[in-house]
Amino acid sequence: QVQLLESGGGSVQAGGSLRLSCLSSGYTFGSSCWFRQAPGKEREAVAGIISDGSTRYANSVKGRFTISQDNAKKTLYLQMDSLKPEDTAMYYCAARPSGAFGTFWYLRSVWNYWGQGTQVTVSS
Repeated sequence: QVQLLESGGGSVQAGGSLRLSCLSSGYTFGSSCWFRQAPGKEREAVAGIISDGSTRYANSVKGRFTISQDNAKKTLYLQMDSLKPEDTAMYYCAARPSGAFGTFWYLRSVWNYWGQGTQVTVSS
């Protein structure tokens, strides 16, 4: 059974940093992604990574967030620096077997597996 388990969320002041982790059990995925969802808003893609290490980022986090993975540990990471209050959200990791981004990688519907989420709160 495939499971994704996020950790690392918490509360931090603006300008601070957090590192999120997502441990996968039962499968090595071709591509993975971090999404976030703030109250009253749609879930949005933040950053994605595929098996060759290529990455993509939402414009709102470029230069501040870094996605990476450790295949031996089956763990996906999201390093978040220079955090802003607008980064406050529940963060979810998602994964799928495909090893390519595809045109619509940023859509929630194209990802097969999801974690339960970890809360990130950034205060001003």
